[in-house]
Amino acid sequence: MSEDFYSVLGVSEDATEDEIKKAYRKKAAQYHPDVSDEPDAEEKFKQVKKAKEVLTDEEKRSAYDRLGHDRFEQAQKRGGFDGGGAGGDPFGGAGGFGGGGGFEDLFNQFFGGGRGRDDRPRQGPDLRTSITLDLEDAYEGAEKRITITRPERCPDCDGSGHPPDADVRTCPECNGQGQTTRVQQTPFGRMQQTATCRRCGGEGQLYDETCRRCGGDGRVREEASMTVEIPAGIRDGQTLRMEREGAPGENGGPSGDLLIEVTVRDHERFDRDGDDLRHTHPISFPQAVFGSSIEIPTVGGSVEMDVPEGTQSGETFRLKGKGMPRLRGRGHGDLYVQVQVVTPEALNREQREALEAFAEAGGEEVEVKEGFFEKIKKSF
Repeated sequence: MSEDFYSVLGVSEDATEDEIKKAYRKKAAQYHPDVSDEPDAEEKFKQVKKAKEVLTDEEKRSAYDRLGHDRFEQAQKRGGFDGGGAGGDPFGGAGGFGGGGGFEDLFNQFFGGGRGRDDRPRQGPDLRTSITLDLEDAYEGAEKRITITRPERCPDCDGSGHPPDADVRTCPECNGQGQTTRVQQTPFGRMQQTATCRRCGGEGQLYDETCRRCGGDGRVREEASMTVEIPAGIRDGQTLRMEREGAPGENGGPSGDLLIEVTVRDHERFDRDGDDLRHTHPISFPQAVFGSSIEIPTVGGSVEMDVPEGTQSGETFRLKGKGMPRLRGRGHGDLYVQVQVVTPEALNREQREALEAFAEAGGEEVEVKEGFFEKIKKSF
């Protein structure tokens, strides 16, 4: 048994039309053969597209829910629901609702109406790409030039799939109407049904050759360059959307969007926490004892910070408004500066004498919290 359409889209059987369309857009972006690297992406894309077409059509969905997946698929193969010319009764019997259109357009079935191919404008699928930024770009905002490969309307045939000077003849299957009609005897009487001509695809014409550039598809893959506006405050992992820069639509429909996933590189001086930044800064022993004014780097430039007397190693100070800009908001986050007192590795004679004098002048032992070496001693 094939996977049912609800499972293909990942929605429940009572999903609304909006939920189905939302799930389709997500799946289509994932499996579109122009952007997906999965080996079976094209087949999966066709499945999600077909699932969406059935489940967003009220009459088709009603028939699908009533028949179940396998019987509905059999009905389509025999000519039901999607049109399709000659074929057996989609219900497998002589007295059922057979032929092109099926439940898709019941009114037209009874009164002989019908329609050819679906010429409604349809929006093209979204495309995805990525961009990597430095923290400075995320802080200031920037303009970045990117190049993507996307499907475009074939310039040689203007998307028709055949050369402009190709010889054309009337389709013998539908006599140029783009539709085929058949009459079937049903329990309700004789029913005239129409369906899109399978041979010409509803165009009513056949061409003696296809476009060499696109192979008859009407589209070619081309590189496109564009400028991306990076807003100040953008975070790692966020996605930018460029409207109408995705794959082209069908039947005059608008193009999809281009989704750009942003990666912000780690910085050698700053750790980012939302809109706040953290920085570790060394200070000398005298600066910690006597206090000092020191220069602190920020992404936007250096600032002065006061270190009070008696500062301990590991203390953290807050510089308000010196962090990252708030995306689509006002102001900036904060910069948290942790100071680390640096112990000199080598002392000259004067420095040593001064420290010895300092120790003697204290007149008492310095109380030190249990440290690394004390823990080692106790372990033995």
